[in-house]
Amino acid sequence: MFEYTNNTQNVTPEMLTGFFEGWANKPSPAAHKRILDGSYCVWMAIDVETNMVVGFVNAVSDGVMAAYIPLLEVLPEYQNRGIGKTLVSKLLASLKHLYMIDVLCDEDVLGYYTKLGMVAATGAIARNYDRQSCG
Repeated sequence: MFEYTNNTQNVTPEMLTGFFEGWANKPSPAAHKRILDGSYCVWMAIDVETNMVVGFVNAVSDGVMAAYIPLLEVLPEYQNRGIGKTLVSKLLASLKHLYMIDVLCDEDVLGYYTKLGMVAATGAIARNYDRQSCG
């Protein structure tokens, strides 16, 4: 069973292990906690049996007009259970007062977001991969 929460206060770095799979320079659990705490809005799925965060999504925003969704992750062993869909739905509902909510994603997951009601668009990015670990 999963509990969904948008409160990071009781989440510790120890509850944030196993994320950022495949990243060359993973943020540490402590950096991950800072990311969540610094977000405009965040939703997490917590496995009530293990008291571990098993999925999360966050948004950064000006709080007036626009929000950007930089991260959505569900631990591999918890995927295909509707957790990601629930997280995104809760986040979009929390941001419905804003004009625009954007996400840039890899092409192989674009269909996931369009199935959730988002519309495909084009974009551009700049990345400083030496800062990927947030260290």
